Amino acid sequence: MGFDPHEPQQQRMLAAAMKSAQINVGELWLKYFSLGGEVGEYEVEAYLQGFLSLPVLQRDLLAMAANELIDTSAHGRAPYSDELGPDGDSSGQQKPKQEPGSGPWQSETD
Repeated sequence: MGFDPHEPQQQRMLAAAMKSAQINVGELWLKYFSLGGEVGEYEVEAYLQGFLSLPVLQRDLLAMAANELIDTSAHGRAPYSDELGPDGDSSGQQKPKQEPGSGPWQSETD
């Protein structure tokens, strides 16, 4: 994985959330791509298996895609990178639900 110390944890938690919600890579990739994701389905699968590192923005778009596919009342969520605590855990700190079209990568002036 890359230089971000939280990336392996984010990747594992995304994979676990997908498994719990029975989301396959194709479904995730299609939703991710519709949100503006830039890597192909093959690269997403390699990331989920821990063979490829992705930039924070792409990982967060994958988390957003997964979270939009998951019924949050029945399953856990995939964390965004800024939701992970200093030790790589989710610290129970959930961000307020964001409006569609907003995200951690957009400035407050958008």
